[in-house]
Amino acid sequence: MTRTPLPPSALADLDLADPVTHARYDLTEIWRSLRAEEPVHWHPPVGRAPGFWVVTRYADAAEVYLAPERFTSERGNVLASLLQGGDSASGVMAAVTDGKRHRELRSVLLRAFSPRALAGVVEKMEKAAGELVAAAAGRAECDFAQDVAGNLPLMAICDLLDVPEADRAFLLDLTKTALSSDEPDQSPFDVWQARNDILAYFAELAKSRQARPGTDAVSVLATAQVDGVPLTMDEVVANCYSLILGGDETSRLSMIGAVLAFTEHPDQWQALKEREVTPAAAVDEVLRWTTPAIHFGRTATADTRLGGVAVAAGDIVTLWNVSANRDEAVFTDPDRFDLARTPNRQLSFGHGPHYCIGAYLGRAEIAGMLTALRDQIGRVELTGDPRPVYSSMLSGFSSLPVRLVV
Repeated sequence: MTRTPLPPSALADLDLADPVTHARYDLTEIWRSLRAEEPVHWHPPVGRAPGFWVVTRYADAAEVYLAPERFTSERGNVLASLLQGGDSASGVMAAVTDGKRHRELRSVLLRAFSPRALAGVVEKMEKAAGELVAAAAGRAECDFAQDVAGNLPLMAICDLLDVPEADRAFLLDLTKTALSSDEPDQSPFDVWQARNDILAYFAELAKSRQARPGTDAVSVLATAQVDGVPLTMDEVVANCYSLILGGDETSRLSMIGAVLAFTEHPDQWQALKEREVTPAAAVDEVLRWTTPAIHFGRTATADTRLGGVAVAAGDIVTLWNVSANRDEAVFTDPDRFDLARTPNRQLSFGHGPHYCIGAYLGRAEIAGMLTALRDQIGRVELTGDPRPVYSSMLSGFSSLPVRLVV
């Protein structure tokens, strides 16, 4: 399915909170127009949902990311929760907590995400990437999204959390349902049920790790103390939930998007293949180009100004990474896929105090997959239409039929 390009004039009729908008339409020209003419744009209310600010320039987005005292995450950090009145995990999940408690929770999580702690996970992941590509290489056709990329990031984050092998396929299905859909008419009940099933699963796993702790991230959370006080079970479970969702989706969608980009930009495939650029150096451009997390959200804590525009206390402010990552003021020739681009300060992992805690692992996953493709595949051929995910937060493809030619 090819996204239909829309002209800037179509903005008046768009609902940016509707997953169908991002699955079916290419908003490149709309983002370009907003950056040039109205970088802090008011999106009017739709139905019972409130209106919200749409921030499209890199500098304005970075300003918000760096100012949690002016723009808080505690009422939610994505449109889906913000438009429903807030996030129930506020104050217990690091991603939707600010200030001192955020720093304390983040400090606990960093124990499990240091490069030293991740060394074994990364080594196993790199080996698995090679095996997945080898299994798909030379076949008449494979679905790269399902057969290759669909397995690797979840395997890595499940290794980090020490999730039993028998439970991993179950969790993959739940994470996909919780954040996106393969179809435009996903049931809100299915989303709610998937999220609750993930929480219930980790509640049981955390209890078992409290009794028999290991070195995994669940054990770290379940046994952590801050100033001598253990984390609450709500904090443990909410942060496990955050890790499993964030650890799977971003890397997986980036890998899929990279392979599609290689079919559209064969010169960049050759640059990787001929070692003109290393996989590690290429990761930032893959993240910028694909921008799997297309927006994050905040709420203004007081009357303020942003980009010369008055923003009222309580207003929802959304930061569109998908636009900021193509900002002409920051990126030379931003609509060119260039693996050697430097500098490349893309915002796909966010910025500031809430910068993605799993960024090191995510980069390693993408680099591992790029390495496996470079070393084993001669060329990539698209054999069918990619199928997009339906989400107002995530961008990417749930199906990518290709032939990996040796």
